[in-house]
Amino acid sequence: MTGNEMSPEARGGMERHAYDVVVIGAGGAGLRAAIAAHEAGARTAVVCKSLLGKAHTVMAEGGAAAALGNRWPEDTWQVHFRDTMRGGKMLNNWRMAQLHAQEAPERVLELEDWGALFDRTEDGLISQRDFGGHRYARLAHVGDRTGLELIRTLQQRTVQLGVDVFMECTVTEVLKQDGRVAGAFGYWRETGRFVTFEAPSVILATGGIGKSYKVTSNSWEYTGDGHALALRAGADLINMEFVQFHPTGMVWPPSVKGLLVTESVRGDGGILTNSEGKRFMFDYIPEFFRAETADTVEEADAWYDDKKNNRRPPELLPRDEVARAINSEIKAGRGSPHGGIFLDIASRRDADYIRKRLPSMYHQFKELADVDITAEPMEIGPTCHYVMGGVEVDPDTQQSAVPGLYAAGEVSGGMHGSNRLGGNSLSDLLVFGKRAGESAAAYATTGERPAVAEADVKAAQADALAPFDVAAGPGGGGENPYTIQHDLQQAMNDLVGIIRTAPELEESLGELARLKERADRMVVEGHRQYNPGWHLALDLRNMLLVSECIAKAALARQESRGGHTRDDFPGPDPEWGAKNLVLSLDESGHGVDIAEKPLPVMPDDLQQLFQDT
Repeated sequence: MTGNEMSPEARGGMERHAYDVVVIGAGGAGLRAAIAAHEAGARTAVVCKSLLGKAHTVMAEGGAAAALGNRWPEDTWQVHFRDTMRGGKMLNNWRMAQLHAQEAPERVLELEDWGALFDRTEDGLISQRDFGGHRYARLAHVGDRTGLELIRTLQQRTVQLGVDVFMECTVTEVLKQDGRVAGAFGYWRETGRFVTFEAPSVILATGGIGKSYKVTSNSWEYTGDGHALALRAGADLINMEFVQFHPTGMVWPPSVKGLLVTESVRGDGGILTNSEGKRFMFDYIPEFFRAETADTVEEADAWYDDKKNNRRPPELLPRDEVARAINSEIKAGRGSPHGGIFLDIASRRDADYIRKRLPSMYHQFKELADVDITAEPMEIGPTCHYVMGGVEVDPDTQQSAVPGLYAAGEVSGGMHGSNRLGGNSLSDLLVFGKRAGESAAAYATTGERPAVAEADVKAAQADALAPFDVAAGPGGGGENPYTIQHDLQQAMNDLVGIIRTAPELEESLGELARLKERADRMVVEGHRQYNPGWHLALDLRNMLLVSECIAKAALARQESRGGHTRDDFPGPDPEWGAKNLVLSLDESGHGVDIAEKPLPVMPDDLQQLFQDT
């Protein structure tokens, strides 16, 4: 079934389906998981909120990081592992980072076997480009539309294998029996009809939380659904304080505000300048990266011209470093006219080179904003892009603390620590999507299948319909979901943004509590068919819960590390570098509890990799 066609049993009310594995989300992680589960012999379904092919993975333009060694034979999984751990400021789950670095090359080559068309080197190998935080050029790419090619390839294979796909269908609850996953409950977005999936394994692959913020590169689907589903099912979240603000999102013109400018623009020679025309990134190179990064404009230019020297331009520092530097320039009054700074590739590369290497960037901005990136700089600034935090999972199987519940991709936590390196997201999807699919299939075929309890289905149905039951106050005084979403985005933007302080974070928690009370009074009018106000009301439950996780963890972590910057605790603290903050649903079921947990200890042979350089 690949739309919202109705099964015969639905005509009498509830639509039901039985599978071994149900994957929620049809991005790179979800599709790779579905392929793996199907190939392992499990009856598999993919449920996606939007249309198949419209996944957020498409926006990952730069490439998939994998130590193939095509450009630099010296590149190995050990170097990639070290870069990933350093980028995450050593807060990563070391085992996830190890598996990712070891298995990424095989997953990329597998994509090629399935028909993905990568750019090539002069020798006919998969081409690899430079990206921030990576010691060597290691991003396998397709121009600047790698995510699109990845989704095209995975989608084609999913359909070819005959995996069932339920499009424009939103899951609102994970159902359990005796503490184990029994299935999932959701509704068709078009008709509002409910649907129950009976399955012993559910894989969350729902992406991130960006729509909680005012300026974001994320599309409308990114409302923290998987994070909230996991919490309500009894799983834990980790690393939620670490939100990545991509350094380069468009700030002007308004038609493209928040739209991502791929890191490939900097990887291919673009530089960052302030309103005084100064290339300011040289002022912000941390000591940690000084040995690998150019100290002068001349050194950086030499690196672009002759990459045999291993010094890197400062524009290719990890994203958290670049985002903080841009933020500092803007705050110091050296920003562009519209509150950003300038990203200039036009003066560095000729027009033909730019159009060939960055075709999507060129056409996108020309058509949407009449900005010619071959002739003028872009006005850019940090935009909420990615959450490092997510469901705490077993590194090898991707299973959460709830038997039968798995998570892969952006919705899972641990792999990226406090900051994700560009390009690691696409290879992360492939590596852990496959592992989650295989593990979920193996689990589904062992033991007795849990049964979905009718009482749980009725409760999920009542929860979904609750916004229709709230009576509007006198003179239409009920709360509007769109107003609450606007106020939530403004609060997160202003109080839990790129630079944080204790008073602002405490204020944000007070504001979130008020927003939750207002959400209880939300009024949704009309019917269940074609009702975006109702959809938003249900999404807001998730957004408010996940926003509370971010704010609570950000207040608790009294240091600055990766994607979490505290103005009142400006540096990293070794004590905080040895532990994660773990969030779980509190007894009321409406708020979150927070606890500290030590990081898993890295084995000596891997620790040695950091002493050798």
